[in-house]
Amino acid sequence: MQLWFRIVVMFRNRAQSTSKEQTSITTRIRNKLSVTVLSSATVAAGLGLIAVAAASQYHAPQPAKSAAGHVNPYKYYPLDKVAYEDSVQQIVGPVLARSDPLSISIPAVKVNSNLQYLGRNPNGTIQVPSPGPKYNEAAWYKYSPTPGEVGPSIIEGHIDSAAEGPSVFFELGALKPGNKIYVNLKDGTTAVFTVTAVRQYPKSAFPTSTVYSNTNFAALRLISCSGVFDHVTRSYLSNTVVFAVLSSSKPTS
Repeated sequence: MQLWFRIVVMFRNRAQSTSKEQTSITTRIRNKLSVTVLSSATVAAGLGLIAVAAASQYHAPQPAKSAAGHVNPYKYYPLDKVAYEDSVQQIVGPVLARSDPLSISIPAVKVNSNLQYLGRNPNGTIQVPSPGPKYNEAAWYKYSPTPGEVGPSIIEGHIDSAAEGPSVFFELGALKPGNKIYVNLKDGTTAVFTVTAVRQYPKSAFPTSTVYSNTNFAALRLISCSGVFDHVTRSYLSNTVVFAVLSSSKPTS
């Protein structure tokens, strides 16, 4: 499987997380995800890496125009509270201490999946779930913030495969603003995210900055392929991106 784009992700050194919330807050603010696009052509796929030749009888739902919503809801909705304030910037909404994610659940589209941790290939491209027993699991991009930290946490998943049909994120385009996403974390917390926007982008015009740029709130991005399947390139021509914001948390049951 070959990626259609390459990104360079630059991080400042992360401090080791501690049990004290104040320490983790400062770390989160200064170690948010930063993405540099190497060329305009590479933007085309977004996470086009998730595309695999699909059997023609499967038709994944496409995002509705009414689901376009708001990528940054805090620009449009009154803030309930300001969680933290820092000399660098003001953090809005709830945030959680750093903790690696274990699994993801999306009741509205019947997703329940363990999470793989994937990074980058030697050539700088993002790794994706490989063919095999874990192909149909979602994957957290381990160089993005953990779900609930300040910044965009990235979770990717395949839409389908020629061999097995629909995969973990096949129904992603059916989500709507207001739907809930639950991510179980290693520290025993479940991060609860609320979907604010569901959009489809052509790979030829993928909005890299909108999807990957820093935020001053705890954001989540779910990404998969979608749209028309090109039988020549054996790949989908678009990406579905779900934008969500941390709305609450609870002990994992």
